[in-house]
Amino acid sequence: MPQITAPIGLLIDVNSGRVLFERQSHRRFVPASLTKIMTSYVAFELIEQGKLRLDQKFTMKPETFRKWHGVGSTMFLGNNSQTTVADLLEGIVTVSANDGCVVLAEGVAGSVPGFTAMMNAEARKLGMRDTHYNTPNGWMDEGQTWVSAADLAKLSMALITRHPVLYKTFYGHPHATLGGITQNNHNPLYGHTEGADGVKTGFTNEAGYGLVGTAMRGGRRLMMVVGGYDRPNDRAQQSRALIEWGFAAWASQPLYRAGAHLGEALVQGGEARSVGLVAPHDLALTLPAGVSAKPTLSIRYKGPLRAPIAKGQQVATLLVRTPGQPEEALPLAAAEDVPEGGVVARLRDGMLALVGR
Repeated sequence: MPQITAPIGLLIDVNSGRVLFERQSHRRFVPASLTKIMTSYVAFELIEQGKLRLDQKFTMKPETFRKWHGVGSTMFLGNNSQTTVADLLEGIVTVSANDGCVVLAEGVAGSVPGFTAMMNAEARKLGMRDTHYNTPNGWMDEGQTWVSAADLAKLSMALITRHPVLYKTFYGHPHATLGGITQNNHNPLYGHTEGADGVKTGFTNEAGYGLVGTAMRGGRRLMMVVGGYDRPNDRAQQSRALIEWGFAAWASQPLYRAGAHLGEALVQGGEARSVGLVAPHDLALTLPAGVSAKPTLSIRYKGPLRAPIAKGQQVATLLVRTPGQPEEALPLAAAEDVPEGGVVARLRDGMLALVGR
């Protein structure tokens, strides 16, 4: 185990959910540009819902230009310039563009408060209990924006598993050329850590240096959050060492591939009486390197589930019990949509309940 001096830290094996390293993972802290992970997540959700297009253009308003031109990291958007959503996302994700975040927020929601309300709504849906957003870019706001390492890991895993195509399109780029200007991504894993493809760095004088980092090797993904470093070199060296330790000291024992059908859950008030339960991503058991085990598996959910249910929504857990190891709870998702049923469905549910079914 390498020395980690960050006051906040977390390392998770995504396929198993096992926490490999943890330090104050539920402590609230100021995220700086780590905020932009949620900004991109909101955009990805809207794109998947057909409410936002990558070729759609938004305008840099004069008042926005006056406030944000040249402030912190920027993609140098000109006054009254029009920029596609695709370029804004590239700027936000790769070069951490503060101006791009505000243009996207105003274009999507009409105002920054309108967009941050959407960010907070998504945080609630994901169960991010130690998170609140007041800005779309994480610029210093006297502590009105805060997150936790556990919440950032949860958000980043949702970003990757819910939007794999968009994630691969916009994340993992070591540099970007926008408006004829090439800028590097400051992620310290890029070019040093095999399989690194995300997620985001953050820095302000208020927050210090932070990182949400991830790498994937042989189908196995590790997710790391570190925050509160005083020096960028410490963040770079220690984050690389931590994720290498995660791959070397721990091994993955595969359980199910993404999409595997594992069972059914009862549904109340829906057009269907049940919904299939599937693995939302590759599921595995994580054990110390050199150890093998035969786990006991069981499915748990609070049921019957209430319609409507969206395909891909986490609705159950797969409990994994292994002798000598902590119990793991892996997510299971709905295999299909279950719309809310009408009068006939309610009558059916009532009749079946009378006969104990």
